[in-house]
Amino acid sequence: MEHNGGSLGSLILVVSISFIIPVLLYQLRLRVVPVVVAEIFAGLVIGRSGFNLVGDDPWVELLSLLGFIYLMFLSGLEIDFSSFTKQKGGKKRKYEPLTAAAVIFLGIFILSGILSWLLVAAGFIDRVFLTTLIIGTISLGVVVPVLKERKLLATDLGQTLLLVTVLADFFTMILLSFYVSFLSKSMSKMLLLLLFFFLITFIYMFVKRFASGKAFQVLEEGSIQFGTRFIFTLIMVIVFISERLGVENILGAFLAGVIVSLIKPKKEFVHQLESFGYGFLIPIFFVMVGAKLELKYLFADYKILLSIPLLLIVMFVAKLVPLILLKKWYNWRDVISSAILLSSKLSLVIAAATLALDLHLISESFHGALILVAILSCLIFPILFNKLAPKQQNKKISISIIGLNHISLPVAQDLSHETVYNIRIFTKASSERKEMDIQPSSLLNIYHLPQMNEAALKERQAFEADILVIATMDDAFNASLAKEVKAQYNGRILVRIESPELQSDMVHYGFEVFSTLYAARTVLRALIDSPGALKLLSEDEGMIFEVTIQHLPYRTTYLRQLPGLEHILILRIYRGQSFIIPHGNTEIRLGDRLLISGNAEQVDFFRSLVTS
Repeated sequence: MEHNGGSLGSLILVVSISFIIPVLLYQLRLRVVPVVVAEIFAGLVIGRSGFNLVGDDPWVELLSLLGFIYLMFLSGLEIDFSSFTKQKGGKKRKYEPLTAAAVIFLGIFILSGILSWLLVAAGFIDRVFLTTLIIGTISLGVVVPVLKERKLLATDLGQTLLLVTVLADFFTMILLSFYVSFLSKSMSKMLLLLLFFFLITFIYMFVKRFASGKAFQVLEEGSIQFGTRFIFTLIMVIVFISERLGVENILGAFLAGVIVSLIKPKKEFVHQLESFGYGFLIPIFFVMVGAKLELKYLFADYKILLSIPLLLIVMFVAKLVPLILLKKWYNWRDVISSAILLSSKLSLVIAAATLALDLHLISESFHGALILVAILSCLIFPILFNKLAPKQQNKKISISIIGLNHISLPVAQDLSHETVYNIRIFTKASSERKEMDIQPSSLLNIYHLPQMNEAALKERQAFEADILVIATMDDAFNASLAKEVKAQYNGRILVRIESPELQSDMVHYGFEVFSTLYAARTVLRALIDSPGALKLLSEDEGMIFEVTIQHLPYRTTYLRQLPGLEHILILRIYRGQSFIIPHGNTEIRLGDRLLISGNAEQVDFFRSLVTS
């Protein structure tokens, strides 16, 4: 079937390749190979360097361009600007990750410039600034999944590496755009670029106001997928403006992603956007990147061939030297493995290489060399990092309980026997223990304070915990302390309130409230209505647990594919503020909270499989 000079055959072939690649990787157990790398290799086979089955087809070219634009949009969307704000509460840090990241990024950029100049002097390249950007950039799409898999994102080291990557990603795109405008040697083009950034600022202000308005909220809740329509309109409008002003469309797409990231969309919505991109448009782009490569040019020039391993070494050195700053707090193994991970390149190198080729800044042969460098870097470096970097130990959930009484003590003693919790109890020196018949276990850490107030608790680091339980017998004190702490605390706060009127007030403020009177009433109602359910909740062999999914065996994982389900029962799946009734074909996502029934040992085994 042909239409307007194009054939659907090429498009069907490319789409089929993008479908077959993940299946082959799964069947051949090649999970260490990134899908995008396999897609580029497949493109080599069917393209100019292989069987030449895909020509200059307008259908494929258009969808490949859209895939390129959408890839840049998702690159901007991946930037989490909340990482640049200081976290409230938490443990005292040895250093500030943002400051360290800024210094390291500056060092990487300066050293990349020096190394680029040396490559020019040696005759390997002739574009210093372009090569500086290529050497200095880092692949956010490679670094973030690896850090998540190794459970490093919550650590200071992981946050530092993430921030360095974000800074490199963001400034590479901006500097690349200014570089292209500078090459034009036209003041009007530079002024148009500045006008473009002014318009982007105006668009961001409009989008932020519109997205927070009632009309957007109502339309988004409908069945017309208004949010998705809005995003694609935003991308197309900004890309159109960028092209009309002579700015590269990839910068427009990237900044569209930045705008969406700044308005903090829901994770479920971001997942929908990623599913469309990585499920259809982006694979077409990567297959066509491989299809357009002509490897014969690489072998025609020994300097180009030699530049491939040389660039890989230079990229590593450019990251290693600035990262020596971290040696003050980490060992050499951590520093070297971090440099290896930050040497990973992909999207932005391909984007820069494609743009440079279109502008005739580099030759076909050097373009091919850069693509291969990107492929090899995201194939070799993450694997080396996983081999070299020490595995992060499962972090215990820290709980601070304020108030020692007949309610808090039995719960603390039960939790102290489970390996996932670290319990600390804070009580007044005069102690509430006189009212209790239960004696504290030796496993508990109990701190006796001369005065029960915020200053004394802060001095004993009571607020440095994942969960804060305020459970004294005084409702007014509990409510007052919770409100005072909330402004400086970033974890969960559970507050004991017996007064029904005060309960409503505290729930309105966003606290998790519990009450012994309400609990007793609920238990009695459950005993009358559903004695079987109450028995399930109360018996030792068959307790209810909540497990947060932090690791999945496959990119798309269904409930039936989760390991360790033989001796446990999944009761409910919580995703954000909503819940899902579980079925075998329910897709499981990172961050999902699973409500599970089973004995403690079986649940601990399951937890270890989905969190490590």
